[in-house]
Amino acid sequence: MSDMKENQGQAWIKNQVMAQGLCTGCAACVGLCPYQKFYRDQTAIIHECDRTWGRCSSYCPRGQVDLNSLRQAMFDADDLTPELGAVKGLYMTRATDLQVREQAQHGGTVSALAALALDEKLIDIAVLADSEKNHSSRSVAVSTPSEVASLSGSKFSVSPTVAKFNEISKGESSKIGVVATPCQALALARMRVHPQPGDEERVKKLALVIGLFCGWALSFKELGRLIKEKAGAELIEGMDIPPSQHKIMELRTDKGIIEIPMEEVQACVRESCQYCYDLTCEFADLSVGSARSPEGWPVDRGWNQVLVRSDKGQALLDLARSRGVLEFKTVPQGNLDKLKAASLGKKNTCMIQLEEVSGRKDDLIYTRREAVLCQ
Repeated sequence: MSDMKENQGQAWIKNQVMAQGLCTGCAACVGLCPYQKFYRDQTAIIHECDRTWGRCSSYCPRGQVDLNSLRQAMFDADDLTPELGAVKGLYMTRATDLQVREQAQHGGTVSALAALALDEKLIDIAVLADSEKNHSSRSVAVSTPSEVASLSGSKFSVSPTVAKFNEISKGESSKIGVVATPCQALALARMRVHPQPGDEERVKKLALVIGLFCGWALSFKELGRLIKEKAGAELIEGMDIPPSQHKIMELRTDKGIIEIPMEEVQACVRESCQYCYDLTCEFADLSVGSARSPEGWPVDRGWNQVLVRSDKGQALLDLARSRGVLEFKTVPQGNLDKLKAASLGKKNTCMIQLEEVSGRKDDLIYTRREAVLCQ
């Protein structure tokens, strides 16, 4: 370990996370300490803190973290795979409710599962992302299935999800579910496995994490610039990214679909995303992404693929099947291997980028090379 890595607390976060361009905007350090705040898609230090240890560095997904110890604490050892973390099963699903599918991104599986968890009293609050008119994202807490439906659809900028959990978990809610991206789920996993003194009861309220596959998030500022350049005053009704061979991002507007070349979109990706090893949200109870099949994008955009990771995630998916909330179809042969290959590609890219930042091959700032691949 370098001398700088021995300096914990806010100083380490400032020097080794924020200054290195690693801050994900998950906002795990917001809401527990008055010295950090979240604005649009940035976490900012508003007052210096001289503590040498704090919850900010303890929970930060880019703070020092033993990924393998987290995996072993959270998942069955027999389910662990090097490329994807824990895998109990891979499924293809979509919401049976046509209205849910029409409102949601792709198959509506996330919306259906979150609504089901609320309806069955598995959770009493769900923390979700919402879009603002200026294309930034915010996090909201909802308590009814109808509210879940109103927040459907992917958001491509960062929302302060973990800060919202920090806020809600201090209140009366006893069972909280969170829809999280990989970095957000990692922060929640650090809380769950190693709660800091005084946080034990608060963290026990985390009852469910539904993960989202995530390749990257877009800068709020750059996304706004790109949309203004391409769409002008047209009303943006949604965004989507077809499979990589299409090499475009779609903007759905009140006048039709605008296609943006992917190289222009890539220029808007947050710097911190190139240092993320996790494509499939490995620290969730189950993880959901867009489907891939030989039928192609016109069919796949109406379906999701789901990786189940924990007993809790399996129980929720089984309940969705028994209640008729989700429709299932056969997973094409080879899909799991393709997903492993995609995930491994992201891990390798991450390690290359972290080597360049750290100047080392073993000490990759927030983890070690051998821990990126699940052992």
